[in-house]
Amino acid sequence: MNSSKILEITELTTCFDTPEGLVRAVDGVSLVIESGRTLGVLGESGCGKSVTALSVMGLLPKPQGRISSGSIYFQGKDLVRKSPRTLRALRGSEMAMIFQEPMTSLNPVYTVGEQIAEAFTIHEHLPKKLGLQKARETLFQVGIPSPEQRIHEYPHQLSGGMRQRIMIAMAMACRPKLLIADEPSTALDVTIQAQILDLMLNLQEETGMSIMMITHDLGVVAEMSDHLAVMYAGKVVECAPVDVIFNAPGHPYTLGLMRSIPRPGRKFSSGKQALAEIPGIVPGLIDPPPGCLFAPRCDRAFERCRLEMPPLFNLKDQSGSSHGVRCWLAESMAQQPATQGGRT
Repeated sequence: MNSSKILEITELTTCFDTPEGLVRAVDGVSLVIESGRTLGVLGESGCGKSVTALSVMGLLPKPQGRISSGSIYFQGKDLVRKSPRTLRALRGSEMAMIFQEPMTSLNPVYTVGEQIAEAFTIHEHLPKKLGLQKARETLFQVGIPSPEQRIHEYPHQLSGGMRQRIMIAMAMACRPKLLIADEPSTALDVTIQAQILDLMLNLQEETGMSIMMITHDLGVVAEMSDHLAVMYAGKVVECAPVDVIFNAPGHPYTLGLMRSIPRPGRKFSSGKQALAEIPGIVPGLIDPPPGCLFAPRCDRAFERCRLEMPPLFNLKDQSGSSHGVRCWLAESMAQQPATQGGRT
Protein backbone atom coordinates (compact mmCIF):
# COMPACT_ATOMS: atom_id res chain seq x y z
CA MET A 1 0.00 0.00 0.00
CA ASN A 2 1.27 3.47 -0.91
CA SER A 3 2.39 5.39 2.21
CA SER A 4 0.35 8.45 1.16
CA LYS A 5 -2.86 6.41 1.38
CA ILE A 6 -4.13 6.02 4.91
CA LEU A 7 -7.12 3.89 3.86
CA GLU A 8 -7.49 1.70 0.79
CA ILE A 9 -10.63 -0.37 0.29
CA THR A 10 -10.53 -2.88 -2.56
CA GLU A 11 -13.54 -4.74 -4.00
CA LEU A 12 -15.35 -4.76 -0.64
CA THR A 13 -18.55 -6.80 -0.50
CA THR A 14 -20.61 -6.77 2.70
CA CYS A 15 -23.66 -8.99 3.06
CA PHE A 16 -26.54 -9.37 5.51
CA ASP A 17 -28.56 -12.50 6.11
CA THR A 18 -32.28 -11.67 6.29
CA PRO A 19 -35.44 -13.83 6.43
CA GLU A 20 -36.13 -12.80 2.82
CA GLY A 21 -32.64 -13.71 1.57
CA LEU A 22 -29.07 -12.46 1.27
CA VAL A 23 -28.63 -8.68 0.90
CA ARG A 24 -25.46 -7.32 -0.72
CA ALA A 25 -25.49 -3.94 1.01
CA VAL A 26 -22.00 -3.11 -0.32
CA ASP A 27 -21.08 -4.74 -3.61
CA GLY A 28 -17.51 -4.53 -4.92
CA VAL A 29 -16.71 -1.06 -3.55
CA SER A 30 -13.16 0.32 -3.83
CA LEU A 31 -12.14 3.63 -2.27
CA VAL A 32 -8.92 5.42 -1.35
CA ILE A 33 -8.36 8.17 1.21
CA GLU A 34 -5.08 10.08 1.09
CA SER A 35 -3.36 11.20 4.29
CA GLY A 36 -4.70 14.53 5.48
CA ARG A 37 -7.46 14.66 2.82
CA THR A 38 -11.24 14.30 2.90
CA LEU A 39 -13.24 11.82 0.85
CA GLY A 40 -16.94 12.56 0.54
CA VAL A 41 -19.24 9.55 0.13
CA LEU A 42 -22.56 10.71 -1.32
CA GLY A 43 -25.83 8.92 -1.96
CA GLU A 44 -29.41 8.49 -0.85
CA SER A 45 -30.48 6.42 2.16
CA GLY A 46 -29.83 2.71 1.74
CA CYS A 47 -27.07 3.05 -0.87
CA GLY A 48 -24.40 1.43 1.36
CA LYS A 49 -22.57 4.50 2.73
CA SER A 50 -22.97 3.68 6.42
CA VAL A 51 -22.42 -0.05 5.90
CA THR A 52 -19.09 0.75 4.22
CA ALA A 53 -18.12 2.80 7.29
CA LEU A 54 -19.21 0.07 9.72
CA SER A 55 -17.21 -2.46 7.69
CA VAL A 56 -14.08 -0.32 8.08
CA MET A 57 -14.65 0.09 11.82
CA GLY A 58 -15.41 -3.60 12.39
CA LEU A 59 -18.84 -2.74 13.82
CA LEU A 60 -21.13 -4.80 11.60
CA PRO A 61 -24.01 -6.37 13.55
CA LYS A 62 -23.29 -10.03 14.23
CA PRO A 63 -24.14 -12.63 13.13
CA GLN A 64 -26.29 -11.12 10.35
CA GLY A 65 -23.64 -8.87 8.82
CA ARG A 66 -20.31 -10.01 7.40
CA ILE A 67 -17.63 -9.03 4.92
CA SER A 68 -17.77 -11.74 2.26
CA SER A 69 -14.86 -10.55 0.10
CA GLY A 70 -12.40 -7.74 -0.46
CA SER A 71 -9.79 -6.00 1.65
CA ILE A 72 -9.58 -2.90 3.86
CA TYR A 73 -6.04 -1.63 4.37
CA PHE A 74 -5.55 0.97 7.09
CA GLN A 75 -1.96 2.23 7.40
CA GLY A 76 -0.83 -0.95 5.66
CA LYS A 77 -2.82 -3.33 7.90
CA ASP A 78 -5.64 -5.42 6.44
CA LEU A 79 -8.49 -4.87 8.89
CA VAL A 80 -10.59 -7.68 7.42
CA ARG A 81 -8.11 -10.21 8.78
CA LYS A 82 -7.56 -8.57 12.16
CA SER A 83 -9.01 -10.04 15.33
CA PRO A 84 -11.84 -8.28 17.21
CA ARG A 85 -9.37 -7.48 19.98
CA THR A 86 -7.01 -5.73 17.55
CA LEU A 87 -9.89 -3.76 16.04
CA ARG A 88 -11.01 -2.62 19.50
CA ALA A 89 -7.50 -1.32 20.17
CA LEU A 90 -7.50 0.62 16.87
CA ARG A 91 -10.97 2.13 17.37
CA GLY A 92 -10.70 5.37 19.27
CA SER A 93 -6.91 5.54 19.14
CA GLU A 94 -6.05 5.29 15.42
CA MET A 95 -9.50 5.58 13.81
CA ALA A 96 -12.78 6.91 15.13
CA MET A 97 -16.34 7.43 13.99
CA ILE A 98 -18.97 10.10 14.58
CA PHE A 99 -22.37 8.44 14.41
CA GLN A 100 -25.45 9.93 12.79
CA GLU A 101 -27.65 10.35 15.87
CA PRO A 102 -25.79 11.41 19.04
CA MET A 103 -28.75 10.89 21.36
CA THR A 104 -28.79 7.15 20.60
CA SER A 105 -24.99 6.89 20.49
CA LEU A 106 -24.31 8.48 23.86
CA ASN A 107 -24.98 6.46 27.02
CA PRO A 108 -27.79 8.18 28.95
CA VAL A 109 -26.68 6.91 32.40
CA TYR A 110 -23.11 8.29 32.29
CA THR A 111 -22.02 11.91 32.29
CA VAL A 112 -20.46 13.21 29.10
CA GLY A 113 -17.19 13.69 30.97
CA GLU A 114 -17.08 10.02 31.96
CA GLN A 115 -17.78 8.94 28.37
CA ILE A 116 -15.01 11.10 26.92
CA ALA A 117 -12.58 10.15 29.69
CA GLU A 118 -13.09 6.47 28.86
CA ALA A 119 -11.05 6.92 25.67
CA PHE A 120 -8.09 8.20 27.69
CA THR A 121 -8.33 5.51 30.37
CA ILE A 122 -8.56 2.67 27.82
CA HIS A 123 -6.17 3.79 25.09
CA GLU A 124 -3.69 5.92 27.04
CA HIS A 125 -4.03 4.03 30.37
CA LEU A 126 -4.57 7.22 32.35
CA PRO A 127 -6.14 7.18 35.83
CA LYS A 128 -9.77 8.29 35.97
CA LYS A 129 -8.99 11.70 37.52
CA LEU A 130 -6.47 12.56 34.82
CA GLY A 131 -8.83 11.21 32.16
CA LEU A 132 -11.54 13.63 33.33
CA GLN A 133 -9.04 16.48 33.21
CA LYS A 134 -8.19 15.58 29.60
CA ALA A 135 -11.92 15.32 28.86
CA ARG A 136 -12.38 18.89 30.11
CA GLU A 137 -9.58 20.07 27.82
CA THR A 138 -11.13 18.23 24.87
CA LEU A 139 -14.51 19.88 25.48
CA PHE A 140 -12.81 23.26 25.41
CA GLN A 141 -11.13 22.38 22.09
CA VAL A 142 -14.47 21.56 20.43
CA GLY A 143 -16.01 24.84 21.58
CA ILE A 144 -18.18 23.67 24.49
CA PRO A 145 -18.75 26.62 26.87
CA SER A 146 -18.10 26.09 30.60
CA PRO A 147 -16.44 22.67 30.09
CA GLU A 148 -15.80 22.28 33.83
CA GLN A 149 -19.59 22.26 34.29
CA ARG A 150 -20.53 20.27 31.20
CA ILE A 151 -18.39 17.24 32.05
CA HIS A 152 -20.76 16.55 34.96
CA GLU A 153 -23.93 16.75 32.84
CA TYR A 154 -25.83 13.94 31.12
CA PRO A 155 -26.67 13.78 27.39
CA HIS A 156 -30.34 14.70 27.91
CA GLN A 157 -29.29 17.99 29.51
CA LEU A 158 -27.57 19.17 26.33
CA SER A 159 -28.90 20.56 23.05
CA GLY A 160 -28.55 18.68 19.75
CA GLY A 161 -25.61 20.83 18.70
CA MET A 162 -23.90 20.28 22.07
CA ARG A 163 -24.40 16.51 21.83
CA GLN A 164 -22.89 16.48 18.35
CA ARG A 165 -19.86 18.36 19.68
CA ILE A 166 -19.61 15.78 22.47
CA MET A 167 -19.53 13.04 19.83
CA ILE A 168 -16.74 14.90 18.01
CA ALA A 169 -14.88 15.33 21.31
CA MET A 170 -15.11 11.57 21.97
CA ALA A 171 -13.91 10.78 18.45
CA MET A 172 -11.03 13.28 18.62
CA ALA A 173 -9.94 12.47 22.17
CA CYS A 174 -6.90 10.40 21.16
CA ARG A 175 -6.14 12.28 17.93
CA PRO A 176 -7.03 9.51 15.44
CA LYS A 177 -5.40 9.33 12.02
CA LEU A 178 -8.79 8.64 10.36
CA LEU A 179 -12.15 10.12 11.27
CA ILE A 180 -15.34 8.68 9.75
CA ALA A 181 -18.23 11.13 10.03
CA ASP A 182 -21.63 9.61 9.28
CA GLU A 183 -24.05 12.49 8.57
CA PRO A 184 -22.50 14.61 11.38
CA SER A 185 -24.78 17.60 10.80
CA THR A 186 -28.12 15.84 10.21
CA ALA A 187 -31.12 17.31 12.08
CA LEU A 188 -29.16 20.40 13.14
CA ASP A 189 -30.23 23.89 12.18
CA VAL A 190 -28.21 25.69 9.52
CA THR A 191 -26.19 27.83 11.96
CA ILE A 192 -25.17 24.88 14.16
CA GLN A 193 -24.46 22.76 11.06
CA ALA A 194 -22.00 25.37 9.81
CA GLN A 195 -20.31 25.49 13.22
CA ILE A 196 -19.93 21.70 13.32
CA LEU A 197 -18.41 21.55 9.82
CA ASP A 198 -16.04 24.45 10.58
CA LEU A 199 -15.01 22.68 13.77
CA MET A 200 -14.15 19.51 11.85
CA LEU A 201 -12.14 21.46 9.27
CA ASN A 202 -10.23 23.27 12.01
CA LEU A 203 -9.45 20.02 13.82
CA GLN A 204 -8.29 18.48 10.54
CA GLU A 205 -5.95 21.41 9.95
CA GLU A 206 -4.56 21.15 13.49
CA THR A 207 -4.06 17.38 13.58
CA GLY A 208 -3.59 16.40 9.92
CA MET A 209 -6.19 13.64 10.17
CA SER A 210 -7.98 12.15 7.17
CA ILE A 211 -11.78 12.25 6.98
CA MET A 212 -14.40 10.06 5.35
CA MET A 213 -17.46 12.32 5.17
CA ILE A 214 -20.66 10.33 4.64
CA THR A 215 -23.61 12.46 3.60
CA HIS A 216 -26.53 12.96 1.24
CA ASP A 217 -26.07 16.74 1.37
CA LEU A 218 -24.37 18.23 -1.68
CA GLY A 219 -23.61 21.44 0.22
CA VAL A 220 -21.66 19.50 2.86
CA VAL A 221 -19.74 17.68 0.14
CA ALA A 222 -18.82 20.93 -1.60
CA GLU A 223 -17.53 22.51 1.61
CA MET A 224 -15.72 19.56 3.16
CA SER A 225 -14.40 17.17 0.52
CA ASP A 226 -11.38 16.94 -1.76
CA HIS A 227 -12.60 13.84 -3.60
CA LEU A 228 -16.09 12.45 -3.97
CA ALA A 229 -17.48 8.94 -4.41
CA VAL A 230 -21.15 8.68 -5.42
CA MET A 231 -22.85 5.43 -4.36
CA TYR A 232 -26.04 3.86 -5.65
CA ALA A 233 -27.54 0.50 -4.59
CA GLY A 234 -24.31 -0.70 -2.97
CA LYS A 235 -21.95 0.32 -5.78
CA VAL A 236 -19.73 3.31 -6.54
CA VAL A 237 -21.15 4.82 -9.74
CA GLU A 238 -18.87 7.86 -9.99
CA CYS A 239 -15.65 9.04 -8.35
CA ALA A 240 -13.42 12.05 -8.98
CA PRO A 241 -12.18 15.28 -7.39
CA VAL A 242 -15.14 17.29 -6.10
CA ASP A 243 -14.76 20.16 -8.57
CA VAL A 244 -14.66 17.71 -11.50
CA ILE A 245 -17.95 16.09 -10.51
CA PHE A 246 -19.69 19.38 -9.74
CA ASN A 247 -18.58 20.93 -13.03
CA ALA A 248 -19.09 17.88 -15.25
CA PRO A 249 -21.07 15.02 -13.64
CA GLY A 250 -20.68 11.92 -15.78
CA HIS A 251 -23.29 9.51 -14.41
CA PRO A 252 -27.04 10.09 -14.94
CA TYR A 253 -27.65 9.46 -11.22
CA THR A 254 -25.12 12.11 -10.18
CA LEU A 255 -26.66 14.50 -12.68
CA GLY A 256 -30.07 13.79 -11.14
CA LEU A 257 -28.73 14.61 -7.68
CA MET A 258 -27.29 17.89 -8.96
CA ARG A 259 -30.60 18.83 -10.59
CA SER A 260 -32.48 18.17 -7.35
CA ILE A 261 -30.78 21.15 -5.66
CA PRO A 262 -33.38 23.91 -5.09
CA ARG A 263 -32.76 26.81 -7.48
CA PRO A 264 -34.34 30.28 -7.54
CA GLY A 265 -36.75 30.72 -10.43
CA ARG A 266 -37.63 27.03 -10.84
CA LYS A 267 -41.38 26.96 -10.17
CA PHE A 268 -44.53 24.98 -10.85
CA SER A 269 -47.35 26.60 -12.80
CA SER A 270 -48.97 27.23 -9.39
CA GLY A 271 -46.04 29.48 -8.52
CA LYS A 272 -44.63 27.16 -5.81
CA GLN A 273 -40.94 26.24 -5.70
CA ALA A 274 -40.30 23.21 -7.95
CA LEU A 275 -37.78 20.46 -7.24
CA ALA A 276 -36.49 18.16 -9.97
CA GLU A 277 -36.84 14.54 -8.87
CA ILE A 278 -35.42 11.20 -9.96
CA PRO A 279 -38.42 9.01 -10.87
CA GLY A 280 -38.84 5.48 -9.56
CA ILE A 281 -37.31 3.77 -6.54
CA VAL A 282 -34.02 2.03 -5.67
CA PRO A 283 -34.15 -1.66 -6.70
CA GLY A 284 -34.22 -4.36 -4.06
CA LEU A 285 -30.80 -5.78 -3.19
CA ILE A 286 -31.94 -9.33 -2.47
CA ASP A 287 -32.67 -10.17 -6.10
CA PRO A 288 -31.52 -7.12 -8.09
CA PRO A 289 -32.29 -6.85 -11.81
CA PRO A 290 -29.56 -7.63 -14.36
CA GLY A 291 -27.51 -4.84 -15.88
CA CYS A 292 -27.09 -1.35 -14.48
CA LEU A 293 -29.13 -0.98 -11.29
CA PHE A 294 -29.99 2.61 -12.17
CA ALA A 295 -31.35 1.68 -15.63
CA PRO A 296 -35.04 1.39 -14.53
CA ARG A 297 -34.91 5.03 -13.36
CA CYS A 298 -32.70 6.43 -16.14
CA ASP A 299 -34.21 8.33 -19.06
CA ARG A 300 -31.06 7.68 -21.12
CA ALA A 301 -30.94 3.89 -20.68
CA PHE A 302 -30.77 1.59 -23.70
CA GLU A 303 -30.87 -2.17 -24.16
CA ARG A 304 -27.29 -2.91 -23.05
CA CYS A 305 -27.88 -1.00 -19.80
CA ARG A 306 -30.63 -3.49 -18.87
CA LEU A 307 -28.51 -6.56 -19.65
CA GLU A 308 -24.91 -5.85 -18.56
CA MET A 309 -23.43 -4.18 -15.49
CA PRO A 310 -20.97 -1.52 -16.74
CA PRO A 311 -17.46 -1.30 -15.28
CA LEU A 312 -16.15 1.96 -13.83
CA PHE A 313 -14.77 3.69 -16.92
CA ASN A 314 -11.90 6.16 -16.58
CA LEU A 315 -12.91 9.30 -18.49
CA LYS A 316 -10.43 11.53 -20.26
CA ASP A 317 -9.87 14.74 -18.31
CA GLN A 318 -7.87 17.77 -19.43
CA SER A 319 -6.65 18.42 -15.88
CA GLY A 320 -5.22 14.90 -15.62
CA SER A 321 -7.55 13.93 -12.76
CA SER A 322 -9.00 10.43 -12.65
CA HIS A 323 -12.76 10.47 -13.23
CA GLY A 324 -14.45 7.10 -12.89
CA VAL A 325 -18.00 6.67 -14.22
CA ARG A 326 -19.98 3.40 -14.11
CA CYS A 327 -22.13 3.95 -17.18
CA TRP A 328 -22.20 2.53 -20.71
CA LEU A 329 -22.70 6.06 -22.05
CA ALA A 330 -19.19 6.85 -20.81
CA GLU A 331 -17.55 3.98 -22.71
CA SER A 332 -16.83 5.97 -25.88
CA MET A 333 -15.15 8.74 -23.84
CA ALA A 334 -13.10 6.41 -21.66
CA GLN A 335 -9.39 5.65 -21.88
CA GLN A 336 -9.79 2.32 -20.09
CA PRO A 337 -11.80 0.82 -17.24
CA ALA A 338 -10.76 2.52 -13.99
CA THR A 339 -8.70 0.33 -11.67
CA GLN A 340 -10.17 -1.27 -8.55
CA GLY A 341 -13.84 -0.70 -9.35
CA GLY A 342 -14.58 2.44 -7.32
CA ARG A 343 -11.20 3.81 -6.54
CA THR A 344 -10.88 7.54 -6.04
